[in-house]
Amino acid sequence: MLFIYNPKAGKAQIKSKLAGILDVFARAGYEMTVVPTQKRDDARRIVASRSPEYDLVVCSGGDGTLDETVTGMMQSFFRTPFGYIPAGSTNDFGSSLGLPKNMLKAAEIIVQGKTFSCDVGSFNEDIFVYIAAFGLFTNVSYETKQDMKNLLGYMAYLLEGMKSLSSVRSFPMQVSWEGKTIKDDFIFGMVTNSVSVGGFKNITGKNVKLDDGVFEVTLIKTPRNPIELNNIMRSLLNRDIDTNSMYCFRTAELTLTSQEAVAWTLDGEYGGSHTSVTIRNVHQGIDIRVK
Repeated sequence: MLFIYNPKAGKAQIKSKLAGILDVFARAGYEMTVVPTQKRDDARRIVASRSPEYDLVVCSGGDGTLDETVTGMMQSFFRTPFGYIPAGSTNDFGSSLGLPKNMLKAAEIIVQGKTFSCDVGSFNEDIFVYIAAFGLFTNVSYETKQDMKNLLGYMAYLLEGMKSLSSVRSFPMQVSWEGKTIKDDFIFGMVTNSVSVGGFKNITGKNVKLDDGVFEVTLIKTPRNPIELNNIMRSLLNRDIDTNSMYCFRTAELTLTSQEAVAWTLDGEYGGSHTSVTIRNVHQGIDIRVK
């Protein structure tokens, strides 16, 4: 087993759980290579260059560590089962898979559970696990300091987001999918393969499946006044779809273009600024251990 963990993720709780986690893996008969990440991109680099002799890759950390590990697996061009021990502030993907927050129980699932073939996404030349997004709030997760995330959890995201409400930016875009094209101004967009986003369950729609080969797409139009903006926020928090203020659809592939470069976030990490992005669903692209 190749086991990679982020010692700073979440409340750094893995430091007190590490011996127990390794004991679970050792009792299951695994020989382990254990690597704590030191800096950004460590997980991707290590996993992408791993030996084919590893039977299983496991990571523990937040969404950023998860994203790096899965990206590394895709870049290695060979496939091994994958285990995830959530340890971040929100753990949207772990929640969508029904993985427990208890780290030892999550470790037990990795060695005793079943393998689930899960969709992932390609974003131009990059990879994301469960969300690609732009606009309102999307800069919050990568601009919020780790210490603040640890202390406040979801509230850190919301508090930082509230600061930016006074200067909501509009993004004129053309969006094409399955022979359809729309042109509009948006304040927010997300392409997801997740039941939960930012700790909010069911915000991506109903009957979401993580292995069906399609994404859930939500594009929120630019509001004309503060009342419309408040209505949009209330609709999202109440899990209502307001068809007058947003587009919602499912697709396996879409292309978004704009005159000016738009900043994107991939699984809560900065994904660069782009004038054109093509997002494709990699159907059942990874094999992850679940209950």
